[in-house]
Amino acid sequence: QVQLVESGGGLVQAGGSLRLSCAASRSIFSFNAMGWYRQAPGKQRELVATITSGGSTDYAYSVKGRFTISRDNAKKTLDLEMNNLKPEDTAVYYCNARTYELNEYWGQGTQVTVSS
Repeated sequence: QVQLVESGGGLVQAGGSLRLSCAASRSIFSFNAMGWYRQAPGKQRELVATITSGGSTDYAYSVKGRFTISRDNAKKTLDLEMNNLKPEDTAVYYCNARTYELNEYWGQGTQVTVSS
């Protein structure tokens, strides 16, 4: 079992930046892939960005060029740098981790609110 704890959410004006961080309770070497998802009120949870153990990244079209995902295996953290934030980025952001055996873990979420 592993716990994922997100931090770094908050209220920011449009055009601003935030950095989300996800801390794992144990080594993340066993995670094949980690990622950030978000869920806005009344909408389904959607993929924001993922990163594999080899460092390959993938982004939702809506955040490409504005968000950067990174992982630090030594620190057991997953980060999401978010720049040029837009009101439509407002959502609860969740950290996700998946093992090679396809076990999946989620954090409790952190709120990001972007005001216009």
